[in-house]
Amino acid sequence: MQHDSDLSPNVANETSPCHPMPPQEKEQIMQKFFLNKLFGRIEGGAFNVKYWNDGVEHFGEGESEFKIIINKPLPEKEIINDSALFFGEAYMSGDIDHEGDLQAILDLAFRNKDLFGKESKALGAISKLIPKSPNRNRKDIKHHYDIGNDFYSLWLDESMTYSCAYFEHPDNSLYQAQMNKVNYLLKKLHLKEGQTLLDIGSGWGELIIRAAKQYGVKSLGITLSEEQVAKTKERIKDEGLEGLVDVKLQDYRELVSSGVQFDRLVSVGMVEHVGRANIPDFIAAADSLLKSGGVFVLHTITKLVETECNAWMERYIFPGGYIPSIRELVSTLPEHDFYIKDVESLRLHYAKTLEFWADDFEKNLDYVRQKFDEPFIRMWRAYLNSCIYGFRYRVVDLHQFILEKGINNELPMTREYLYM
Repeated sequence: MQHDSDLSPNVANETSPCHPMPPQEKEQIMQKFFLNKLFGRIEGGAFNVKYWNDGVEHFGEGESEFKIIINKPLPEKEIINDSALFFGEAYMSGDIDHEGDLQAILDLAFRNKDLFGKESKALGAISKLIPKSPNRNRKDIKHHYDIGNDFYSLWLDESMTYSCAYFEHPDNSLYQAQMNKVNYLLKKLHLKEGQTLLDIGSGWGELIIRAAKQYGVKSLGITLSEEQVAKTKERIKDEGLEGLVDVKLQDYRELVSSGVQFDRLVSVGMVEHVGRANIPDFIAAADSLLKSGGVFVLHTITKLVETECNAWMERYIFPGGYIPSIRELVSTLPEHDFYIKDVESLRLHYAKTLEFWADDFEKNLDYVRQKFDEPFIRMWRAYLNSCIYGFRYRVVDLHQFILEKGINNELPMTREYLYM
């Protein structure tokens, strides 16, 4: 089949001088020409594209794996300016749809990510200049985490753990993998009975509850999500741990001002919310909150190099979010006397975690639709599924750091204790 991409974009001669082509029709021909050129550069797969005028084009060699449906003309300028934002919004609104497996589409897109990876620089430039206040942090966290515990309970495991799981065995269930992760973090903290533990960004409380039950430590969680605080308090009461475990609706900077210090500190999936300008302040806060000789385990999504925010993700999923590079984090450590004991990547564990979440989200769509509209469903479907391939193709990574504050010669010299 001859594609429009093989044709000249010069449409001036397609009509006679007596019957000039209407400007709108000419513009649509140019838009289709651009899209054919773009799709024609995709390598490693075969697919069809159905256009708004019912024209269908085939790209790649062999039988099509899926069909992309474009329901209206797509402006070239907006695609070039920020393809992630544009295609994300077009999918949410239904301007773009598909037949076939969405994950197959995203797999191919991420394998050709250089064609679609342009991201807006404006938000990132602003984030360098303006530190986030506690009030801004509260607003950002509320946007994502206070959607409702009933919503998250539909597709998270029964522990309500919303972070990368740890698959010790390929056949682990999601719940077992999340318990593996929590236990793994607690081992990395090297807890002893009677110690105090602070969890910054404690989610729905699984880690602080398990730390108290298994190790006899007094644990405190802080979060800016009202929904998470309510659920965690309920769980603490149900477990009869009121004297050993507590949770507060509090910003980490507000806790610093109290002067309290802890033997151990952990933060799971929280530093991504502080904003680029606040990373040094976050590490400084960790220094203030941790006793000398203490251990800080930091679990965070990372990027290889410093890049600007994904504008679609920042606008719709994680407002105010920023994924740091390892060197950004490490560069802040020396002035606070933090030493790196261990760094480990769990990148593919997160890809597999997201596969479970995306699958369970789809299984519970009937319940999701009782509360949310179709653009919301498409937004979350795109978020969960695209993140699978973000981790699989190393657009992003996931690292756990074991940090020692000052001299600590009590931690084991090998990793054997982590696997017992």
